[in-house]
Amino acid sequence: MASAFVKDTIKANKVVVFSKTYCPYCVKAKRALQQLTTNFHVVELDQRGDGDAIQDALLDLTGARSVPRVFVAGKFIGGGDDTAAKAASGELKTLLADVGAL
Repeated sequence: MASAFVKDTIKANKVVVFSKTYCPYCVKAKRALQQLTTNFHVVELDQRGDGDAIQDALLDLTGARSVPRVFVAGKFIGGGDDTAAKAASGELKTLLADVGAL
């Protein structure tokens, strides 16, 4: 069930962040996205009863269950440091523009 939720959420949104409200790396990823666009969907796992199951599904999908897990156009682009680095290099802006999320 969690696996279907993860896949459906990724499919239904151009940009998705699986996050926890208190995680500094999650804040870093969301801040990088907010500086470029407000057009992204956030799933706060610590505010859901099935957060652990969703993290297990993310492990199967991405090879790790740590958060954040950031997806653009269905593709996993990394975590907080990865997203911030892509923002700094301009790569994130290009990815967002390519999928119409700017």
